[in-house]
Amino acid sequence: MANDYIKSFGFPRWGEYGRDKEAEPVRMCDYAGCSEKGSHPAPKSPSSPERWYFCREHAAEYNRNWNFFQGMSDEEARRYMHEDASSDAFSQANPFEWGGAVDEDGFTSAEARAFDTLEVDSDAGPEMIKKQYRKLAKVWHPDANPGDPEAAERFHAVQTAYETLRRKLDF
Repeated sequence: MANDYIKSFGFPRWGEYGRDKEAEPVRMCDYAGCSEKGSHPAPKSPSSPERWYFCREHAAEYNRNWNFFQGMSDEEARRYMHEDASSDAFSQANPFEWGGAVDEDGFTSAEARAFDTLEVDSDAGPEMIKKQYRKLAKVWHPDANPGDPEAAERFHAVQTAYETLRRKLDF
């Protein structure tokens, strides 16, 4: 009876501690000779889905010694860095960037949305577009509306629309 009390921690209806749990598998650190838990993934090589799993200490050591460009010539590394820098334009989405086919006025649907965002007609000239942009930028600028997330979004949309039309109409 005393042994049953110890197993149940004094609460007989609860039963043994952890009796309903299955053992969780533990992945060990991939560093040779380490017996710590390996819960920090690290890439085996660039662009590879395969990972090493290290403990915190060995993950930090691995990261300090990681060289992404190892095995590449200087020219290959320079080319890769240049390509990566030029692809940054695609990482920041521009909602007015590509709008599909053009309509009878010669504007894509994205460019038509840009006119709508600036609240001008599609036949508006550069001076009218600039004037309307300045007006809306003052209204929606985050400094004029501190802490208002909608204002910040509207300001960004106005800026993007203006840049889209400025590029399209070349002014």
